[in-house]
Amino acid sequence: MGELRRSFHEELDEIQAGIVRMAALVTEAVPRATESLLESNLELAQQIISADDQLNDLSMLLEERCHHVLALQAPMAGDLRALSTALRLNAELERSGDLAVNIAKATRRIYGTHYDATLRGLLARMSEEACRLVRLSIDAYVDRNAGLAAALGDIDDQLDNLNRECAQAVFQAHSTGAIDLQAAVQICLISRYYERIGDHAVNIGERVVYMVTGWLPEYTGSARLQIREHSNPGGPDEG
Repeated sequence: MGELRRSFHEELDEIQAGIVRMAALVTEAVPRATESLLESNLELAQQIISADDQLNDLSMLLEERCHHVLALQAPMAGDLRALSTALRLNAELERSGDLAVNIAKATRRIYGTHYDATLRGLLARMSEEACRLVRLSIDAYVDRNAGLAAALGDIDDQLDNLNRECAQAVFQAHSTGAIDLQAAVQICLISRYYERIGDHAVNIGERVVYMVTGWLPEYTGSARLQIREHSNPGGPDEG
């Protein structure tokens, strides 16, 4: 029985390592997508779009592995929470990767757009903040740090504020004729993509709290809305 238990926890460790690898791929893709956008680099944009297959393949392998362990080991209590959390984090990170791809695709739609210093600065800061949130959420997961995980919602306020600032900067740039309507719409969507990556990191934090403590927040009206968004993740590109 002890050998079986040891093998089970080795499986959990390998699943955790896979989750960390997925997070690394996301935090590599987001700044590269931002670079492709701000530098109008179509070759880099295509590299990011093509590289998403690696994240998708890893996601499928991790999901299959979790289901395999669930079926063979029938874990209970904390071990069951660890596996269900891994499944949820897998989905959150895969969606985050899709959002990075959406940013790269937007590079092609508004190729050649000139970004003034304000817009460039805001988009760069949103990219950095989104990656920071993902890293913090995975730190909380690996360290089983429920305090850090619970704080992610408050930390995410900075990204929400940047999203609002970016929308105002877009309206200003469009009103002065600095960018056309298509570019204005796309940049607002891109800003929202960064903001949603932050939301996924907050969701990861909630699941980490559950993994560590066994507690999940009650589903309020806004939480149910988030569930609906997850079932139809806003926009034809993400999925």
